[in-house]
Amino acid sequence: MSTPGSDGFASQEIIRPAAVLSENHTRQILSGLAADDVHSGGHWWVRIGTWRRYQSPWSPGADAPGDAVHVGTISCVYDSPARYCVTVFRVSMTAYGLRQGWTTDSLCDEAFQHAGLTLANCPRATLAAPPSPFGQMKRDSGPAR
Repeated sequence: MSTPGSDGFASQEIIRPAAVLSENHTRQILSGLAADDVHSGGHWWVRIGTWRRYQSPWSPGADAPGDAVHVGTISCVYDSPARYCVTVFRVSMTAYGLRQGWTTDSLCDEAFQHAGLTLANCPRATLAAPPSPFGQMKRDSGPAR
């Protein structure tokens, strides 16, 4: 589901069921993204919980993007559902990223490629059935006394 974002994003898509990266896959992806860091000529700026893709590297020694345009952000939770795993639950795209043809799938695929994964073939969270809206109501056996 894509909706206009409140953080300056043109769209945000919740990934359902969420993509779950194993410890091994997480290590490979984070290593690959670190090698493609904006500070060393790459395109990714990774912080705990957010992996941001830029259209170009940042200027040498810069602490901010400068002229590098933000394409989109992958939002995730570390140590979920198990220690050292990462759950990817949302992708937010900027208007620039959408105009350049980026999608939720292509952004995730670029990040996940370091582990040989795509969003389409990535393991997913197990969804539990929602609870009954009225709970398990006990039936009366007769009038109250």
